[in-house]
Amino acid sequence: MKILLVEDDDSIAEPLAKGLEREGYSVNRVATGRDALAATGSELILLDLGLPDIDGLDVCRRLRSSSDVPIIVVSARGEEIDRVLGLELGADDYLVKPFSVRELVARIRAILRRTANEPGTSSSTSASIDESVQRIDDLELDRRTHRVRLGELDIDLTPKEFALLALLAEDPGALRTRAEILDQVWDPNWYGPTKTLDVHVASLRKKLGDPSWIETVRGVGFRLRAAEGS
Repeated sequence: MKILLVEDDDSIAEPLAKGLEREGYSVNRVATGRDALAATGSELILLDLGLPDIDGLDVCRRLRSSSDVPIIVVSARGEEIDRVLGLELGADDYLVKPFSVRELVARIRAILRRTANEPGTSSSTSASIDESVQRIDDLELDRRTHRVRLGELDIDLTPKEFALLALLAEDPGALRTRAEILDQVWDPNWYGPTKTLDVHVASLRKKLGDPSWIETVRGVGFRLRAAEGS
């Protein structure tokens, strides 16, 4: 898949491009709005708003007026007005910096799942995206809508609780270390108390109604219970 990365900051663009390439994506990076508007052949666009020549919101509007290629805004602008404007001008998603490559890839996959299910999408594209909702026994996790269901019940999770559950659910039964979870769910430069992780795990267990959903490996980390028969 060909991704156009529109980012003028080398310190952000270079590691981000490498991370996406490790996930199997082909990345074409440009640093200006003018180059973004001239680029062709992209299947998804990652768009920074703080560009040196044209405001990113204007670039978003102009891209959307001429193409239906999915656009994810990736910006340090985290105010509600910026997010609303970005989405209203045609962005499919809006991700505030800093973020992990893992989260970005999850957002990309969610958008691809959604576009694959839209009318007019070819069956070959639909076939290449094989999951929209993850199910582990009677637990359902929808990363696109950030919804969790357990049996017939909707489970109301905070954003951090959802991110924690989603990370553990990526590989049920596999151990995630405390450091890895803090890095992926909180921040690579997290310097707060690690006790916050235990608090969120306890809250998540309570909401799931059964502590055995999340197993503690003392002094190491946590794992999500694997599906029965897996």
